[in-house]
Amino acid sequence: MQGDSAGSTADHLPRLSVQDDSGEGEDAAVLPASWPRRSVGTFLGCVTALLGFLYFLFAGTALGPFLLWPLTRTSALGILMTGARRLTTLERIRRAVFFGDRFPEHYKAPDQKMLHYLAVRSYTGLLGGVVLGLLGFGIVLAGLLVRGIAQETVLWDELLMQVLLGSVLLFLDVQGLHSLATLDARIARECFGPSERELLERRIHELAASRAAVVQAVDAERRRIERDLHDGIQQRLVALGMLLGRARRGRSPEQADALLRQAHEESRDILVELRQVTWRIYPSALDSLGLKEALGGVSERCSIPVRTEFDVGGPLPQPVETAAYFVVSECVTNAAKHSSATAVSVRVVLRGRVLTVQVQDNGKGGANPAGSGLSGLRSRTAALDGVLCIDSPEGGPTTITAELPCT
Repeated sequence: MQGDSAGSTADHLPRLSVQDDSGEGEDAAVLPASWPRRSVGTFLGCVTALLGFLYFLFAGTALGPFLLWPLTRTSALGILMTGARRLTTLERIRRAVFFGDRFPEHYKAPDQKMLHYLAVRSYTGLLGGVVLGLLGFGIVLAGLLVRGIAQETVLWDELLMQVLLGSVLLFLDVQGLHSLATLDARIARECFGPSERELLERRIHELAASRAAVVQAVDAERRRIERDLHDGIQQRLVALGMLLGRARRGRSPEQADALLRQAHEESRDILVELRQVTWRIYPSALDSLGLKEALGGVSERCSIPVRTEFDVGGPLPQPVETAAYFVVSECVTNAAKHSSATAVSVRVVLRGRVLTVQVQDNGKGGANPAGSGLSGLRSRTAALDGVLCIDSPEGGPTTITAELPCT
């Protein structure tokens, strides 16, 4: 398929959602982890926090004078960051192994963010160690209290006071551990993935680029419609007018009758072409009959066989239906015109809240993703927060897949 026809316009701008544009994921995904595993991870976090504190203490003290001198600041900062990166890698592994966190693989945090993370992590980790120590001390005291009860050396009023005081301290201790664990997870997400500010800035750039792409697609669509009307229907109407004029000036009834027959055939061809142009602008069957029937019309108008698989169990949002129709229409038209294909297969499947549209032909391949047609389809799918994938090696086959979220 070749992307040389004008692109389709996008119906809606993307919704403002915080997500990454490079397939890295916007936040750390969390897989389930058992509480013993998380407990071990919390204890190891105290150890790694101590390592970070000692690193800052000794490396910071040794490199401090060089960091203050402008001529040696860059080299000293590079040495400091070498150890800092190793410590952050260790923390990332700890979060992934013991807490089930999954962070963006290709995201690289700035040096300042790494140093800030290690500083906060050292503080929270050491504070967590103190809380764990108090919890262990409380367990020892509880054991001594149980032994005193067994030996009947503890009075009942003293026992009641110890139980009330221990319960309050236990609650505060557990609450402190929970708060520190939540803080640990939050600062890990901010370090090992893009922050909310970075995500919002990236989303603003996405929306600006999408808006520019939509404007370009609208202009390209208007130029295509004007070209179809000017080069096609308008020329046919001129020819029809000339035939009718010649029929009026005909000197014999036989000549006039022949010209009128030609004019009648020309008018039917004009109606067929006009119907094709209006279908390319927007198919009325999409509103009245639905996506399945509209795709059936695409198959009927195509000059090569089209096999369609339609597996959609529920209603679709109108923008998604429109985008799916234009993806199929554009790809089938390109396959018939440019790829020398002899067969096209269309597959439309709804799985969960994502509609997958796949068009494959057995043509010569080599589709240009930067062509106006395919770039227009990419703008349309991106406007719905969808993804368009183009696989068209030389020699074929060409497979174009669009994934459209139905939200």
